[in-house]
Amino acid sequence: MRNLAEKWAVAPDWQAATIEVPGLAIRSLSGLNQYLVSGDLEAWSKASGNALQPVGAFGRAEGDAYAVQVARDRLLVVSARPFDIGQGWHSQGFGVTTVSAGLHIFEVEGAAAADFVARATTLDPGKASASAAISFAGISAVVYRHSEKLRVHIDRGLATYFWTWAETVSGKIDIAGC
Repeated sequence: MRNLAEKWAVAPDWQAATIEVPGLAIRSLSGLNQYLVSGDLEAWSKASGNALQPVGAFGRAEGDAYAVQVARDRLLVVSARPFDIGQGWHSQGFGVTTVSAGLHIFEVEGAAAADFVARATTLDPGKASASAAISFAGISAVVYRHSEKLRVHIDRGLATYFWTWAETVSGKIDIAGC
């Protein structure tokens, strides 16, 4: 009987996985809490005590807790510490779902990061947009900047695909052209 597992790439050890080529570093990021907040976002902001200042694609997020706009009435909230606000629907008109296990986070940095982004999307990384949910490397992703690094959140089931794609593309980037 044919072994169908042979056609799938083996998932890397995410704790140690790093792609490093001159001018570019890509690594897996773990330990952050991720929440999907839907509905009345101002009510969530008041209830959670977090200021409502979401960033869109290629926008710059700062701090240990921040919000990323993924739709008109939906945020991906990322935090170093768990929030006190419970999951589920709240009477104020918003819902909270923990999605930490469902989304994998990657960080991209270096002088060649712009070339990497140009190969991943047709959007102009110099112009922030309202929504951070974009097509990136042929898959749906949430993409924004945190400090000087680019953060990419993708469905965990597609993490190995993205990693394989990133390894292939990073080998073709010419740092001299950056």
